[in-house]
Amino acid sequence: MVLLRLENVTKRFGGLVAVNRVSLKINSGEFVGIVGPNGSGKTTLFNLISGVYFPDKGDVFFEGKNITRLPPYKRAPLGLGRTFQIPRPFGSATVRENVAVGAMFGSLGGKINVDESLELADQIIERIGLGEHRKKRASTLTAVEKKMMEIARALAMKPKLLLMDEAMAGMHPKDIDQTVSLIKQIAVEENIAIVAMVEHIMRAVLGMAEKVIVLHQGSKLVDAPTKEALEDSRVVEVYLGRPLEE
Repeated sequence: MVLLRLENVTKRFGGLVAVNRVSLKINSGEFVGIVGPNGSGKTTLFNLISGVYFPDKGDVFFEGKNITRLPPYKRAPLGLGRTFQIPRPFGSATVRENVAVGAMFGSLGGKINVDESLELADQIIERIGLGEHRKKRASTLTAVEKKMMEIARALAMKPKLLLMDEAMAGMHPKDIDQTVSLIKQIAVEENIAIVAMVEHIMRAVLGMAEKVIVLHQGSKLVDAPTKEALEDSRVVEVYLGRPLEE
C-alpha cells in the first residue's frame, strides 16, 4: 500500500530551486535511503514531507489524504515522525520525560494519559539501549546518546513513516551496524516505513535501504533498488565527479 506520495513537488528560495518537480512513492513498511551531494535538496525534501515547508507547486499525500498544507503538529498524529540531524532534546527534562513527549504528541496523542506515556517511554528506552540513562537529564548525555534518545522519542510517536535525518552521523561503525539492525527489527515488527537521509554513511544505506532515491541539484536523478541505484553511472559521476568508465 502506498503510504506517502509526492507529486511534482517544487520549492524555491528566491531564485534558487531547492527541490524541482520531485515525485516519489513510499510504501508501508518500506526502507528507503535518500542520498545526494551537499546542496542536492535532501533537507528541503525532508522539510516538505514533514511540513516544515509547504511546496510552491505540487502535492503531498499521506495514506491518500492531501496533507500539502498541514503543519508538522498536524502531521505527527497521522503517523509521520522525524528525527533531526542535530538532536533537539528538552535539556532539563529526563530521558524518560523526553521520550514520553513523543508518545503524547504522536499517533497516540489524546488516546493515552501521562502515566501511560511514561510506561511506553520506559519500554522503548530499554529496547533502544538507554535504560541506565532513563532518569538522567537529557543535557548530560553524550552526542551519540542524544541521537539514540531522539530515535527513541520518534519511535514513541508510533509512526507509520519515520524520517531519519542523519540519525547515525558521528557513530562508530560498530554502533551503526547495531543501530541499523535494531531499527530494522522494530520497523518490521511495527510495520514502520523508514526514510533515511544520508550524506556520507553509505554503510547505513547498504544495511537498511531496500531502495535508494538519489537527488542532484534539486531533481530526482535515480529511484531504484539499492544495489542498482548505487551502481548507476549517473550516481557514480555525481559522487565522484567522473564517469564510471574512467
